[in-house]
Amino acid sequence: MLKDKVKALAGEYLDQITNTRRYIHANPELSFEEYKTSAFVASQLKEMGITNIEKKANTGLVALIEGKNPSKKIIALRADMDALPIVEQNDVPYKSTNEGVMHACGHDVHTASLLGAAKILNGVKDEFEGTIKLIFQPGEEKIPGGASLMIKDKALENPKPEAIVGQHVMPLIDAGKVGFRKGMYMASADELYLTVKGKGGHGAMPETLVDPILIASHIIVALQQVVSRNASPKIPTVLSFGHIEAKGATNVIPNEVKIQGTFRTLNEEWRAEAHKKMVKIAEGLAEGMGGAVDFEVRKGYPFLKNAPELTDRAYKAAQEFLGEENVEDLDVWMAAEDFSYYTQEMDGCFYRLGIRNEEKGITSGVHTPTFDIDESALEVGAGLMAWIAINELSQG
Repeated sequence: MLKDKVKALAGEYLDQITNTRRYIHANPELSFEEYKTSAFVASQLKEMGITNIEKKANTGLVALIEGKNPSKKIIALRADMDALPIVEQNDVPYKSTNEGVMHACGHDVHTASLLGAAKILNGVKDEFEGTIKLIFQPGEEKIPGGASLMIKDKALENPKPEAIVGQHVMPLIDAGKVGFRKGMYMASADELYLTVKGKGGHGAMPETLVDPILIASHIIVALQQVVSRNASPKIPTVLSFGHIEAKGATNVIPNEVKIQGTFRTLNEEWRAEAHKKMVKIAEGLAEGMGGAVDFEVRKGYPFLKNAPELTDRAYKAAQEFLGEENVEDLDVWMAAEDFSYYTQEMDGCFYRLGIRNEEKGITSGVHTPTFDIDESALEVGAGLMAWIAINELSQG
């Protein structure tokens, strides 16, 4: 059976996939600076005999694996390549050699897994019909998101896929397992930047001032009612402020206060409405207290929706490939992913790859300086992605 052949090849290539992941992990590059990573990926594809490679969005790549009757059906597989500005604290042979930059979100895993899947698929291309489009994108971690730039640069055209599949590491799931959720899965994510303006001066003379710290405090508290009293309880919504900057002193009131935060939800209509409400509340409060506020909403990624029928098929394919006990159901996740841009264009399925191993002490979350994976997960990461693609090509 082809499924058994794919499983065998995933095991056979595990050492190579692991070495690939370690090389990428040791040589991380920030968003939209993935020049060496992109060149490495291209060289790996060429070694496999995959030569129809196109550059997209500067550091992104698109390549094709054509089976029999290549125009019958086209499926895309996606991986992201960028790293984060984090100082790695792991003491491992493949520790980052680029000080202050780290693959702390598993994009090294995603890229190595897709390269592994490509090797498997290219080796069995005479046994399936259709075409697999490989998408290696830059800049998932940074607005406007590499996915949006890849789409603008026609990465989804010539040929156009019917659907796209992606995966992401999940430290909460054990290695050897995966997780799926159909329908709404991940939130939109917008960045909020406020500058509250007043009139500073000596803290002992409040009657001569317009205190921007006091105004900022009222704004932060008042904006929470957008979630508690304006959002429908049926729509997951999160508003958080993580940065407040007021350069005063114990007896010095500054002229302005800067605030930064994030707004996330799973409904585009409510998202647009909430933006207007937040700005209106902040401006009204600031004006009422004698000050002013500049409120910038930087729109980030849209919500991510997994196409139900595609996700059902991928779920069943995973059960066949890994066993039912190794496939989990996921809850809504309020983090954001620029894979969502693809799901606005076509049917998409974005699932989670387990990488946790408590016995080995591999439990750190993503975006932390001690993040790492149980590398046995790479066998699943490559093999399952290849099998889902083959299974999807066989449909209809």
